[in-house]
Amino acid sequence: MYIVTNRPYGVLYTGVTNDLGERITAHKLRAGGKFAAKYNCTLLVYYQTFADIRDAIDFEKRLKRWTREWKIALIEKSNPTWQELTAF
Repeated sequence: MYIVTNRPYGVLYTGVTNDLGERITAHKLRAGGKFAAKYNCTLLVYYQTFADIRDAIDFEKRLKRWTREWKIALIEKSNPTWQELTAF
């Protein structure tokens, strides 16, 4: 499960993948989905791994219902300066 943005405190896009490096590359090439491409969400600012993809999907579904403030707090807990993370 991951979150990408276009800039710190900008548009947030959440997704799930089994290959984070490949998915982030797709986002950078604007092939990562229409919403992410439209808003240029290419900067990986948060990710969390799960042993079971079903758990990742469940968490992402819950996360999509969170308020923006909660998502920002989640990001800032592990990445307070919103630095782009390496997906590898």
